[in-house]
Amino acid sequence: MAERTTARAIGRLMCDTTRDILWAPAEPWIRQQSTRSSLHCRVGSGQATYHRFDPRTRQHQITYGARMIAAKHEARSAAGWLSGREIQQRGYFGGELTTLNLLAHTCCHEFAHLLQYSAGKRFRGSVHNRHFYEILDQLHASGGAEAARSHLQQQAEQSGIELPQERFEVLQPRQLMADWQVGDRVQFGSGRRRHCGDIIRVNRKTCTVEGTGPSRGLRYRVPVSLLSKADTAPTS
Repeated sequence: MAERTTARAIGRLMCDTTRDILWAPAEPWIRQQSTRSSLHCRVGSGQATYHRFDPRTRQHQITYGARMIAAKHEARSAAGWLSGREIQQRGYFGGELTTLNLLAHTCCHEFAHLLQYSAGKRFRGSVHNRHFYEILDQLHASGGAEAARSHLQQQAEQSGIELPQERFEVLQPRQLMADWQVGDRVQFGSGRRRHCGDIIRVNRKTCTVEGTGPSRGLRYRVPVSLLSKADTAPTS
């Protein structure tokens, strides 16, 4: 897994790629939809990766989580992300899961949300809808995604940062399940949605987690790809 400082450096390159390769050619159209719109990209400390729009300032914000970036360096967690499933199921970048492909596609995924919002096609309870995937498909078909990947790769090389291009061996659920057992203290989510707890049941593809600390009294069925060992002992 990439170290936190390296992950943050990669995140800054993803921000540059988003602004220079994706935002720049689309900016005139976006400002037709909402005048004086701007984009701010940032690197967050957790896993949370998202697009947000502030109507008061007309600023789009895209956040790339450092822990997300680090996790996409590992085969065990790569396929569990939505970006990984999209690459495989929709054939983006030839359907190959690599760290470079995952991170480049993450830039495209979040920028597709920006375009979706600008087009008025993002609705409450309907975010990853057909309109979103039409936009995302077009980003890949038009060469925008490939341009983003090439730019990200070039910038990483110039910065002396390695972005692995070796294809991940996709682990089967049974292999992933072997990492967990009843009693393990785990965490999942990030930011305000970060939860800690203890595994009380290992299912076929998920683990049932009994919440601790602020999540005490709650139970969750969590895909194993989203679990990690708890950083610290939870307070109960």
